[in-house]
Amino acid sequence: MAKLYFNYSTMNAGKSTVLLQASHNYRERGMDTYLMTAALDGRSGVGRIASRIGIGAEADVFGAADDVFAMIEARLAQEKVACVFVDEAQFLSEDQVWQLARAVDDLKVPVLCYGLRVDFQGKLFPGSATLLALADEMREVRTICECGGKATMVIRQDENGKVLLDGDQVQIGGNETYVSLCRKHWREAVGDLAKTTAPSD
Repeated sequence: MAKLYFNYSTMNAGKSTVLLQASHNYRERGMDTYLMTAALDGRSGVGRIASRIGIGAEADVFGAADDVFAMIEARLAQEKVACVFVDEAQFLSEDQVWQLARAVDDLKVPVLCYGLRVDFQGKLFPGSATLLALADEMREVRTICECGGKATMVIRQDENGKVLLDGDQVQIGGNETYVSLCRKHWREAVGDLAKTTAPSD
């Protein structure tokens, strides 16, 4: 049975690498895949999913106004596709996540989404929030904090390494802009570490 999957993580956890490897595994067995990515992120070139370790593949792009169900339906009309892979899934709108769910249910094609869970302020992206609500299965792609613990949050910094607390939710960037941290060290970085006091007798 086809399912909607959400593979989430912080920055620099290797989501695109995992996606590209999974797509390669299908293709190696003679099964075609359909790759999609957000038009917003053109760091590797428009219509390209690329990993920091140097591998990449061409993909169709979706913008905020696109009907991703219609895009998948049109692709399936051209050829049989074993699986749909969606990179930068945090940039999907709520409606687009529902369109992916419809593609799974009505077109009977598995859809694997890869994206960030939260932004630099610790808030869910709209696409990620809807995927958390609708996905049949969720998997965390793990990365580590500077302390060696599991990173679950991300900070945004300027060109001088100063932590930024305000700004638009979406700002495209890589290692020069974002650092993944555990919750404790994220709270330290943004100045939100609670002071502990001994209980009074």
